[in-house]
Amino acid sequence: MAVSNYACAALLVSGGCALSAAAEYPDRPIRYIVPSAAGGGADISARLLTSELATQLKQQFVIDNRPSSAGLIGVQLLAKSRADGYTLGYGNMTYLAINPSLVPDLPYDADRDLQPIGQFTSGQNLLAVRNTLPVKSVQELIAHARANPDKLSFVSSGNGTTLHLSGELFKQMTGTRMVHVPYKAVGQGLTDLMGGQVDVIFDNQSSIAPHVSSGRVRALAVTGPSRSAVFPDLPTMNEAGVRGYVITTWTGMMGPAGLPRPIVNKLNAEIQRACAVPKVQAVLATQGAVCATGSPEQFVQFVKSERVKWGEIVRRSGAKVD
Repeated sequence: MAVSNYACAALLVSGGCALSAAAEYPDRPIRYIVPSAAGGGADISARLLTSELATQLKQQFVIDNRPSSAGLIGVQLLAKSRADGYTLGYGNMTYLAINPSLVPDLPYDADRDLQPIGQFTSGQNLLAVRNTLPVKSVQELIAHARANPDKLSFVSSGNGTTLHLSGELFKQMTGTRMVHVPYKAVGQGLTDLMGGQVDVIFDNQSSIAPHVSSGRVRALAVTGPSRSAVFPDLPTMNEAGVRGYVITTWTGMMGPAGLPRPIVNKLNAEIQRACAVPKVQAVLATQGAVCATGSPEQFVQFVKSERVKWGEIVRRSGAKVD
């Protein structure tokens, strides 16, 4: 039986009402804001997680796609939502770690306005080149780029994206100069790479994997700390000689600041339950990602460390948002 408002007032000092509310939560559908378009990588990841959570919690999650530059509209909407656990959202390195350094006059404060609830996935990008480029390893690419400064082009899905900043970090760490060519969608960049109009790309594994497997582009390395289950024969950037180069992509759940702690804990536990489901693990594996969960505190600290890392890459590259 639900606790009455009168009983809640009486129990407020002891926190009993908050515990009761968490035990009953959720008792109606949950709105889940995804700050990007339907059908994209963020949307797919969000739907994978919320579909499993809906089964576990026996409550519907309603996806609310809010596409905009750098996800600003969706994240700001989430930040201003009521902190009752019925409006949650998709979080990743762009919204929580890159935007604070990249976007001037950011309409939300990632520390003050948002509550990281739990990490869901960890993945990595893949470095590939056009087939007609005369390089077959990362070291050969570095040598070719050094011998031809500003002659090679690398493409991305836009200024300030992880694909762009992966290339900028590569340039910084190898002393090479390549021209960045931003596209509105990475698919067009891949098309031009396969057509020979551009030279280099750092792309999400899920996006580029079919083209690598078919031989339409040449893969050189992955950007994470360990090899990919999808391409186990590819070296990491560190193994390929770019010592210390590590770029991971990650996703998680966030909510507005002020979420009751029992609700944060419950949602975090449910994310960890979802990550233990073999079907979820199998789907992520096909995307070159793995489940990566932990406590809310661990996610908060991870986000802060990522913000420092990405902020330095943005500062040194001079990247500007579109």
